[in-house]
Amino acid sequence: MTKLSATFQEAIANIWSPPGRSRIPDRVAKLIARNDDVSEILVKLIQLFVFALWAIFYLAAPKPDPDTVSQVPLVTSLYLILTIALLLLAMVRRTPDWLIYASIIIDMALLTYLIWSFHIQYGQPASFSLKVVEVMNYFVLISLRAIRFEARYVLAAGFAAAFSWTVMIIYTTTYNAGDAMITRDYVTYITSNSVLIGAEVSKIISMLMVSIVLAISVRRAHSFLVTSISEGRAAKDLSRFLSVEVAEQIRDSNQKIEAGQGVRRDAVIMNIDIRGFTSLTANLAPDEAMAILSDYQHQIVPIIHKHSGTVDKFMGDGIMVTFGISMQDPEYCANALRCMEEILQSTKSWTGPAANVTTNIAAIHGPVIYGAVGDGDRLEFTVIGSHVNLAAKLEKKNKDLGTTALCGNILFEKAVKQGYKTNKDLREVSVSLDDNSPNYNAVVFA
Repeated sequence: MTKLSATFQEAIANIWSPPGRSRIPDRVAKLIARNDDVSEILVKLIQLFVFALWAIFYLAAPKPDPDTVSQVPLVTSLYLILTIALLLLAMVRRTPDWLIYASIIIDMALLTYLIWSFHIQYGQPASFSLKVVEVMNYFVLISLRAIRFEARYVLAAGFAAAFSWTVMIIYTTTYNAGDAMITRDYVTYITSNSVLIGAEVSKIISMLMVSIVLAISVRRAHSFLVTSISEGRAAKDLSRFLSVEVAEQIRDSNQKIEAGQGVRRDAVIMNIDIRGFTSLTANLAPDEAMAILSDYQHQIVPIIHKHSGTVDKFMGDGIMVTFGISMQDPEYCANALRCMEEILQSTKSWTGPAANVTTNIAAIHGPVIYGAVGDGDRLEFTVIGSHVNLAAKLEKKNKDLGTTALCGNILFEKAVKQGYKTNKDLREVSVSLDDNSPNYNAVVFA
């Protein structure tokens, strides 16, 4: 019962002020404003379509009397001219708020004038205008304003429609003071030109209720629009810090991701480093050192992504990469060596700040544990295990061996089985990575 009461209170509180961001960043506000501009263009296009249909129906419909002058062509022409002018304006610049309000009032005034003219066109009492089905077009104009996702315009259209119909009722009942044709009999109202005040008031109430309901819906939809754009923008920005695979895993997860969750998988761990980065940048200005690092990462990361690798973390001038961790890739070992080979080849043609750097690379294959670490507020996907440490140690051996790229013998064999081919003249070496472990067999790439 308490939960039901809380839900009810939340629903009531959110009718007009749904949950949203208290402050919208300028970049998000610009995206929302752009959406509003596009919506205004869409409103005008739909209005053109609707009134074009009305014009076609009028031309196709039989005329009551050849001598009767209809106001439909005049009103339709004025409406089309106004709508086209506002459409052209909306396509070249942002439509001012006052002009939108003015267009709403003009729309309702033209429609009211058209409805008023029917009793003259058909030679009937003024009350005849209250019977025409064109009254439904008020609701069309009100609903069109919901496309903009701004409740104020919906309410403005609703109140303008209600005011216009009120003017129609006052005109009809006072046009002929001697015979206002007011009745209290519903059957008489339906079967004649008599006016039933209650029925006309009901139309006004319907206009206002539809406007209020639409305004509440639009208000809530606008809140979700703001949240969606804000989170979409944030997700796009965060994708610069997370790999695509990790971002997709977080997005597609059926359960909330918590620290301590992990799985054991066979994967490739690759470490990439700049040889002698500390001495290289010792005498450089901070901006120059960071420019080298940024350019180096800018050159390598696209190659990693091209071969389905995932950047696990940046460690100063080092990059830790995994293959086969967060996505099903039947050639993850082969892709790892293809990535290594392309990085080695690309370094020869680098220009810019990173033109003179030398990269050291090492990759091995083995079981690791992949999962989320951190506390409740900040999580990070990473891999842990002995093979992660071995990959880091193997990368350091490049300096001792005078090489630039090494891969584990097991990884090479698996890569060949997965379709990896190379024209390189490779050789095997046996290196000691740990005093307490036997030598590790590796393949020298460069």
